[in-house]
Amino acid sequence: MVEVPRPVGDTSELSWRVLGLLNVFRLLAPLTLGLVFLLGGQPRLVGEAHPDLFRGACLGYLLTGIALIAILKQRRRTTVWHAYVPATIDIALLCLIVYAGGGAESGLAIALLVPVGALSVLVDTRGALVVAAGAVLALLAQQLVAWAQGAVGPIGFAQAGYYGAMLFLAAGGGTSMARRLRETEAVVRQRDIDVANLAQLSEYIVQHLRESIVVVDADDRVRLINESARVLLGPDARPGALLGEISPRLLYHVESWRRSGGAAVTDATLLAADGGREFQAHFAALGRDRPGPVIAFLTDTSELAERVQQSKLAALGRLSASIAHEIRNPVGAMSHAAQLLAENAELGPEERRLTEIITQNGERVSSIITNVLQLSRRESTRPERVPIVDWVGQFRNEFCETLQLPATQLRTALPNPDFDVRVDPTHLRQIVWNLCENAVRHSADMPGNPPVELLVARLQASGRPFLEVADRGPGIPDDSTERIFEPFFTGRRGGTGLGLFIARELAQCNGALLLYEPRAGGGSIFRVVFADPHRWEGRADG
Repeated sequence: MVEVPRPVGDTSELSWRVLGLLNVFRLLAPLTLGLVFLLGGQPRLVGEAHPDLFRGACLGYLLTGIALIAILKQRRRTTVWHAYVPATIDIALLCLIVYAGGGAESGLAIALLVPVGALSVLVDTRGALVVAAGAVLALLAQQLVAWAQGAVGPIGFAQAGYYGAMLFLAAGGGTSMARRLRETEAVVRQRDIDVANLAQLSEYIVQHLRESIVVVDADDRVRLINESARVLLGPDARPGALLGEISPRLLYHVESWRRSGGAAVTDATLLAADGGREFQAHFAALGRDRPGPVIAFLTDTSELAERVQQSKLAALGRLSASIAHEIRNPVGAMSHAAQLLAENAELGPEERRLTEIITQNGERVSSIITNVLQLSRRESTRPERVPIVDWVGQFRNEFCETLQLPATQLRTALPNPDFDVRVDPTHLRQIVWNLCENAVRHSADMPGNPPVELLVARLQASGRPFLEVADRGPGIPDDSTERIFEPFFTGRRGGTGLGLFIARELAQCNGALLLYEPRAGGGSIFRVVFADPHRWEGRADG
């Protein structure tokens, strides 16, 4: 038994296309011949030999074609019956039309090439040749009957033989061509599968990269963004969104990078959408168009900052031991000697001024040593649920009484109702005291001695609570904003440069983030963003 391909259940699109074309032929061929027969004048162009038989054969072929189309459409898999029986019907009806039209001399026998050629695509070479042989025999049979009836001459047998040769060539050549087409189709399909797999793999890799990636087109619209970048920029960051609506700060850096021709190195720190992390942006051009698409690499600096912090603490721990033994005692001795020397009544004003300088600088060195030791030897964090509104009120009273400040010098803006934050109260007091002390000191130099403001609220994007210390002092120069949290960096004469560094370290130990931003209208804002309440509430409930 000859095995027939299964175009309906098969993956071969070629078989489906051939069947579709054959169905179209089954409809158009009888319709065309029928219209030519009915609309043609006398003598008729076709069907002159047997008009009634020709008309009936065309109508029968049309109805048979419609029936075959309906039957084949209901089948999900083709069998031998579905391949050979329709072809046999096609050949029989076409030979009947050829006979009614005047035999092979009419030229209608050329229509037999369509079903034979179509079948050569659907079956193997042997099956196609068998069908072609059957078509040749049917063609010769109708020619013999017509000759016996005296309707055609002997020359028609030569034309029938010519058409028979063409049918054998179509059967053999069609099978060979179909095989090559199927091989090509299989290769193309495999390439499509490979390309689809590579696309899925690339998408998976991009989405699961630790590096956050955002692709922005020339119109500043997001074209591609992976999951880690969406976490940094917020839930509104999706393909098709405008970058300016997602992160105006990031758009500013993209435009600055474009204006510089790609020469600017962008290392500025940006704040994540949840307000609890910081990241840096680096850019690269996609293509040569200017302005054109830009790919932005967003690096979350949280883990890096944590590793740097551990390294700093380890170094400070080793350094503090040396400081305690090698520096603190000599400094204490010098300070004590300067105090004893100052008690000498015979000292003049210049000598007393020198002793004051020695005493002041000794105290400064001693303060540096104390801060370093406090940082390196601090106890482990003991976070608690702290009602932030009550805590701020108590802190304000204590701070103003200790520094002998009027209550109006430290203003508060507190939420209603109150909510809790999770932090070590001792660490929180040290952080806020340091920030408020710096703010009061810098505000005192401004006209009118503007008050320092304490604000407690929640971030709109993530709901994380925060506490702000805002002043109207001279502010921090732009070239120093990236260094204010570095150890021993100070913009004030006589300062140790450790206050803000220690404050940020303590904040990180409590899962919080200490940030700086310039205040509109002049001054500074230091914001402590506390840990996400949803996370620590979940851990506490569990």
